[in-house]
Amino acid sequence: MKKILIALLVLIGIACVWVIATYATRNPEHRDLDAAARRGAPGRFIRLSDGITHYQIDGPDSGRTVVLVHGFSVPYYIWDSTAAALAGAGYRVVRYDEYGRGWSDRPNVPYTADLFDRQIAQLLDSIGIHAPVDLAGVSAGGAVVATFASRHPVQARSVVLVDPVAGGRGGVPFPFDLPGVGPMFWQAFVVPKMADGQMTDFAHPERFPKWVDRYRDQMQYRGFGHALLASRRGSAGVQLDSVYRALASAGVPVLLLWGTQDKTVPFANNASVRAAIPSVEFHAIGDAGHLPILERAALADSLILQFLARHPGR
Repeated sequence: MKKILIALLVLIGIACVWVIATYATRNPEHRDLDAAARRGAPGRFIRLSDGITHYQIDGPDSGRTVVLVHGFSVPYYIWDSTAAALAGAGYRVVRYDEYGRGWSDRPNVPYTADLFDRQIAQLLDSIGIHAPVDLAGVSAGGAVVATFASRHPVQARSVVLVDPVAGGRGGVPFPFDLPGVGPMFWQAFVVPKMADGQMTDFAHPERFPKWVDRYRDQMQYRGFGHALLASRRGSAGVQLDSVYRALASAGVPVLLLWGTQDKTVPFANNASVRAAIPSVEFHAIGDAGHLPILERAALADSLILQFLARHPGR
């Protein structure tokens, strides 16, 4: 029995050394995101209660404000095409990097719906936008804008959901929820693959040859992987259908766009969102994956502009 126990302890020790060594060699984060790192970055920076937020404003100051919220891990540049179209049409476009992503801080706080809701509210207040705004969210950003609109219905004029997260609950799969070693597993085996994994968002990835390299920029700064894992943990137990039902109860006009070839959040999941928001205006976008705002930009932008024109205010 003693020999078995010793052998078991040796195996555990070897496994721990292997995990630590793998973490040290595969972890892509080697720099601090500080003022020097941000020097030359586009857009602007503002300090909010949870840290510095990177944001950008396009279009005329007098224009109707549209807030664009990105998804789980791709920063605000995911909205480049849409922001240009909206600003060109006379809208004032505000987009930003959520905490943990892009050039925004990676605070060591719970990454829950409360954090992302607070970030939008404080950003708008800090830059002096107090009138109602239109909100658009892609993927995980869909749940963020739905939550904001349901919690602040007076401040939300309308909501656009693009391939939003839907169906079931969030959470962290085993073994990444293990205490101690879970984050190391995540950092060593999930984070390094995330850049290449972004190409599955497209039906035609060959059309976006620089997408992966652009994504890698944020991965070199400490706290990126932690923020993503914390976001998964923060979504544990959240019933997404209830998020969209709350949005429906707010009485805000909602537009839903979905790429028919979406493999990230399958196209069939649109049924649960439409059931939760019976009054939603829905458009299926063919020949597009998870990001129709990029693969079918002209069509998506046209649908968004037409929707906004039909809902000038409440």
